[in-house]
Amino acid sequence: MGLRGFGVCVAIGTALLTASGFAAEHADGTGAILVYHRFGLTAGSTTVSDAALDEQLAWLAAYVRVAPLRSVLDALGKRAHSSDRPCVAITADDGHQSIYTDLYPRILRYRLPVTLFIYPSAISNAQYALTWPELTEMVASGLVDVQSHTYWHPNFEHEKARRSPADYRAFVDTQLVRSKTVLETRIGRKVDMLAWPFAIYDQELESAAVKAGYTAGFILGNRAVRPDTDRLALPRFWVSDSDRAARLAARLATACPVQTQMKR
Repeated sequence: MGLRGFGVCVAIGTALLTASGFAAEHADGTGAILVYHRFGLTAGSTTVSDAALDEQLAWLAAYVRVAPLRSVLDALGKRAHSSDRPCVAITADDGHQSIYTDLYPRILRYRLPVTLFIYPSAISNAQYALTWPELTEMVASGLVDVQSHTYWHPNFEHEKARRSPADYRAFVDTQLVRSKTVLETRIGRKVDMLAWPFAIYDQELESAAVKAGYTAGFILGNRAVRPDTDRLALPRFWVSDSDRAARLAARLATACPVQTQMKR
């Protein structure tokens, strides 16, 4: 951790103590999933600046047990009080180029695992998007997993309104199956998790996802995941540029145990 990251972590000690005391009482058997979208200087509500990202990742690396997404899901319901229990998973949606230029160097620095939810139609095609070589490189690091965000990020509500029932069902199946197939072929890893575009889902979509081979689905929601949460509608905390370390600690307090001392 750099000097700036260390200074940030020390400066928020009071907030961490408050958050960790609350979490120790309420967080057993739960977890938190964070979702990012893009990084750097691009204006917009989904953009996190590099300065904020550094502060967030420095805090997470120092005080929280960040684990791969699958590990956090596997730990749900295991009511261990150990600070070693997997607690927070980091995800990033869409496949914006800034994942490679801004996020990837930082997760290498802090050794933090991340799951990317990708819609493959844009990869190596759209100017704003990642390339297949970049995705392959990140997966090879051992810190990055790639999962599905459908094939081209449709709004299923709009598509359902303008298509016949049979056409809509075929469209959904194509979006789910084609994305999974392309990602598995290109990346060479199992794809069985799905982030719903625009957080739109319903029973029909969930059934189609199960049929396509998905075992977990993710939305937004700004709350903890719990053992009884619908596995095809798992909520995630949307991380914004305003979530500096103390604010992020407070938001996650009910979801996971925050350590009062820096991890060794």
